[in-house]
Amino acid sequence: MELNSNTGYILGALFLSGFAWFKYRGMEYIIMHYRWIFVCLFLLPLSVMYDFFMYVRAWLMFKLNSAPKMHDAKVKNVQEQVNAWRQDGMKTRMCTARPGWVNISFRRGLYKNTMRNIEVNLIDILEVDTKRQVVRVEPLATMGQVSAMLHPLGWTLPVLPELDDLTVGGLIMGVGIETSSHKVGLFQHCCISYELVLADGSVVKCSKDENPDLFYAVPWSYGTLGFLVSAEIQIVPSKKFVRMEYFPALSRKQINSIGYFWKPWFFKHVEQFLRKGSGVEYIPLRHYYHRHSRSIFWELQDIIPFGNNPIFRYLLGWTVPPKVSLLKLTQGETTKKLYEKHQVIQDMLIPLGKLNEALDVFHSELHLYPLWLCPFMLYNQPGLIHPEGNRDEMYVDIGAYGAPTAPGFEAIPATKKLEAYVMKVKGFQMLYADTYLSESNFRKMFDHKLYDKMRKDLECKNAFPEIYGKVNRKVRD
Repeated sequence: MELNSNTGYILGALFLSGFAWFKYRGMEYIIMHYRWIFVCLFLLPLSVMYDFFMYVRAWLMFKLNSAPKMHDAKVKNVQEQVNAWRQDGMKTRMCTARPGWVNISFRRGLYKNTMRNIEVNLIDILEVDTKRQVVRVEPLATMGQVSAMLHPLGWTLPVLPELDDLTVGGLIMGVGIETSSHKVGLFQHCCISYELVLADGSVVKCSKDENPDLFYAVPWSYGTLGFLVSAEIQIVPSKKFVRMEYFPALSRKQINSIGYFWKPWFFKHVEQFLRKGSGVEYIPLRHYYHRHSRSIFWELQDIIPFGNNPIFRYLLGWTVPPKVSLLKLTQGETTKKLYEKHQVIQDMLIPLGKLNEALDVFHSELHLYPLWLCPFMLYNQPGLIHPEGNRDEMYVDIGAYGAPTAPGFEAIPATKKLEAYVMKVKGFQMLYADTYLSESNFRKMFDHKLYDKMRKDLECKNAFPEIYGKVNRKVRD
């Protein structure tokens, strides 16, 4: 066969197309199946060093009583930055300067690139007042930090969400939930007071009795009413162990320290336990609180597929989990697109009476297991979320994390269908994850009456974006 120039162009184009296909698909395959190499060799050691440094720092700050002495100066620094923004003409709205890759959500806020970034370096526990049964903390103190400090003193939070790196500010401005929530509500319902720096540079404290409208408007407001600089949270006496009962058949009792690094991941332990029959375990309190930390619920099995293997656990289990912030920081565009295409991370809050129906919807759209189910009492209080009517109501959080296996799964259409169902049953979507709601539907899902009033009273329009402007999918990458 004679090869003319056109044939050469065609063969060259086919070669380049094939190379591009192989490059993309090859990279996709490597990222999907071998990202564990990078995670194990680099991110796990970095995570260990970071955690060790932060643990020592937190312990020294508390023992030396340095944090309370420094708090006023740090708050003053936030005020000075806000006042400087005002003097500069208030040209853009404000947000915290905390990098998007640091937070626990798998998404980053693009809005930080166009807004005035305010440094809010407030990461300490300020005071444990056992007489008032209150702990006072700064917004970037973490749940791991708080539980490590309170537990040896014989105290705990009524609601202590699982992952070590969840921050107090994130749980207030966003949402926090745990298995005790069926008795005491969400994390916000355990908060006594908030301290904020407002758009005019002033510092205000709010509680049920002092500035109550602001107190009830803060939860779920995502930093759009002011900068949170401290919070007082109720504490309750704690015991050393949590009694766990598993079903079904013969009963066994034992003490099981599930938090040790060589132990199976908790959700895998539960699976194995139930295959053997029912029984009772006593789990150390901190181990129970952070039972999903080592495996990041069940997300780590997609990152390190052999992470629950006994050999890995005994040799390197002490290094897990990798910091979510480092996982985000080292994500390339290909990785992001693959996660968006193949993964879902969503929490939907629905009335408990709709659970059976909701599970059918989740199965149809996702076919993803295990699911996280956590009942909670939603109190009839003012604010962005509350039950319909004039009484408290039991809700349940359905958490879906991982790679759905529903035939023909596509992330965006599936999420939109879940959102539509949640709206129909008067539920709520946690806003740390992707939301594809239109702004009008977002306002239907969340009651903005009190929020809008506070935005107007505090002159927030030119100072902070609205919640929708920080959480909708278009402002996140």
